[in-house]
Amino acid sequence: MKVCVVGTGYVGLVSGVCFSDIGHQVVCVDNDQLKIDKLRRAEATIYEPGLEELLQKNIKQNQLSFSKELSASIKDAEIVVIAVGTPANEDGSANLKYIEAVAKEIGQHLTSYKVIVTKSTVPVGTGQKVKGWIKEQCGEIPFDVASNPEFLREGSAIHDTMHMERAVLGVETEKAAQYLKNLHAPFNTHLIVTDIETAEMSKYAANAFLATKISFINEVANLCEKLDADVTKVAETMGFDPRIGAAFLGAGIGYGGSCFPKDTQAFIQMGIEAGYNLKIVPEVEKVNFEQRKRLVDKIELAFSDSLKGKHIAVLGLAFKPNTDDMRAAPAIDIIPMLLEKGAKVKAYDPVAMDRAMKIMPYVDTAESWQEAVKEANAVVILTDWKEFKEIDLDVLKSKVTDPILIDGRNVFDPVEMREKGFYYDSVGRKKMSIEGDNYESIDHRGSGIYRQKLS
Repeated sequence: MKVCVVGTGYVGLVSGVCFSDIGHQVVCVDNDQLKIDKLRRAEATIYEPGLEELLQKNIKQNQLSFSKELSASIKDAEIVVIAVGTPANEDGSANLKYIEAVAKEIGQHLTSYKVIVTKSTVPVGTGQKVKGWIKEQCGEIPFDVASNPEFLREGSAIHDTMHMERAVLGVETEKAAQYLKNLHAPFNTHLIVTDIETAEMSKYAANAFLATKISFINEVANLCEKLDADVTKVAETMGFDPRIGAAFLGAGIGYGGSCFPKDTQAFIQMGIEAGYNLKIVPEVEKVNFEQRKRLVDKIELAFSDSLKGKHIAVLGLAFKPNTDDMRAAPAIDIIPMLLEKGAKVKAYDPVAMDRAMKIMPYVDTAESWQEAVKEANAVVILTDWKEFKEIDLDVLKSKVTDPILIDGRNVFDPVEMREKGFYYDSVGRKKMSIEGDNYESIDHRGSGIYRQKLS
């Protein structure tokens, strides 16, 4: 099929590349000429494993192209995919200005029947708005609108698209349904055909539930710390229950990224506008932010006095590994908290440094983890990159001033950290006492034993 994808952000670019790789003829459109020029050179504008290789392959095979001209790009397309951003308004609701602008421009250039598909995450009812915006411009020229939300994960987006568990096809006509079935046929996935409103709701419901799982296990972790239980074993036990599942049960410092924070806020606002105040999701958001504050509390507890003048090495800035996405990353909340308390922060991330510095230009950075931790009073892990998981602990200990490691992602084994002589605190894992000269993980009840020994 001939497909036009409007928007080359995360969703649009990954979708367009994958559609081309399964045999469709794809043109991706964006109004940013610099971005288009870069993509034409097969240079990825986002970091995603495997993306650049697929760009090179499909451009070379003439399956994929890029353009700034929407009118020419949609002329021969059978399906036009809208994949532009829906940033949050001040009240948390989704801002549809980009969706509206694209829909109206499509309408202006529509000359024959096409299926206009919204892949961006949009509030329920947006499909009908898109239909109205297009019709205002094109008059009686036939078209169908549809909703086809994406469920990919950053860092594994190529795999998630090529091996999608399901595709939700929200349509109004059988003709539109058949177009979308043909589009997805090479994926060999489970197709759920429904109305547009249900498809739009499915994306918000899925993200809100996954965010709830994350905040729930973090609440469990906080209670585990009080009762000397191990949240990793609790999560493992829960995960074997097929009614629960193991995914999204990793305790840590909460969710971030482009979807969960924005979509939970929009979901809450959507309920308010519909006359129903959601009860669970607002608490999910509160728990998520509190996890950031709890990590800062753990860092403070490691010292007998204040954080003023302490050198804190922060490892990891992106909201998760295998991406350079800084949207709603925990680092954006945690680093300012440390700086406000007088700490000196030096940060390092394997991939996200450039994007991070555009958001936090005031942060001192390092070119390697070894440079970041040199003479540090404490090391804090905020992103569980493979590079950090494979750190040689003996080398790490030789470089720091104080062997203090606060692990927001539960990267290391507390027993091994004890044996290596580290003061180690993680999220929701069993409290240990101090044996001999080896400093074990923190007493979460605030005994201050380690602080006394340091002094």
